[in-house]
Amino acid sequence: MILGLIVSLISSVSQDWTEILANKKEINELTSNYKKLLSEEEKLKSEVVKLQDNDYVARYAKEKYFYSSDGETIIRY
Repeated sequence: MILGLIVSLISSVSQDWTEILANKKEINELTSNYKKLLSEEEKLKSEVVKLQDNDYVARYAKEKYFYSSDGETIIRY
């Protein structure tokens, strides 16, 4: 009877430790993902600020989409 109790306790503790380790791994993964998302959010906020500047938008359109004003020639190198 005592042997059964000991085996039961060891089994229970083993399951708990397995669950704790799995939770720690998940916490690490989620923390890493969270940091990446924060970094991406900062980049997007910076881009929003830049896109509110008309000169930046014009330069971006010219560079990215080869948009040109009348009389302008775009030379890509």
